[in-house]
Amino acid sequence: MKRLGILRHAKSDWDDMAKRDFDRGLNDRGRRGAALMGRHIREYTRGEGMEWGLLLASPAERVQRTLEAADLPLEPKWNRALYLASAETIAEEIRDAAEALDSDPGAILVSGHNPGLQDLLLMLVARDKENALFKEACIKFPTATFAVLDIAIDSWAELGGEAGEVVHFKRPRDLDAELGPES
Repeated sequence: MKRLGILRHAKSDWDDMAKRDFDRGLNDRGRRGAALMGRHIREYTRGEGMEWGLLLASPAERVQRTLEAADLPLEPKWNRALYLASAETIAEEIRDAAEALDSDPGAILVSGHNPGLQDLLLMLVARDKENALFKEACIKFPTATFAVLDIAIDSWAELGGEAGEVVHFKRPRDLDAELGPES
């Protein structure tokens, strides 16, 4: 069994429309959401008695700022291929990154963008494991959302297909109502 964490970048800053998409940072709401979700991820990880073996992330500015504000105790491995990547590309990059490690980690955290991250979750969940958390993730996977899947594989090289189950799903608004949808 492997565990995959998925963290979407926090709310990005659209104040400077002259910036390239790749170079957009976070707005104030995004920084608050990223910090809140970082605390939540650290508490979740401690509560589960687990350790992330790898943090694989898009190098886009908003992902970098999300991880900086989240203050996770793990150095990201930046991967340009994850920028606006499809679910299939994300899965391939996870397999490749895990293969390059000395060991096959039990848990990997990936941080990047939608629709790829949400599509990855949808792609990996087995039909007979479509629980209430999966249904929430199907409806919307907002910025700074954190999901965890347990995946019935022995090695990351097997990642793909429908072998997973969503075991955790949190959005910033679940932890602080002020970070819910803007009116």
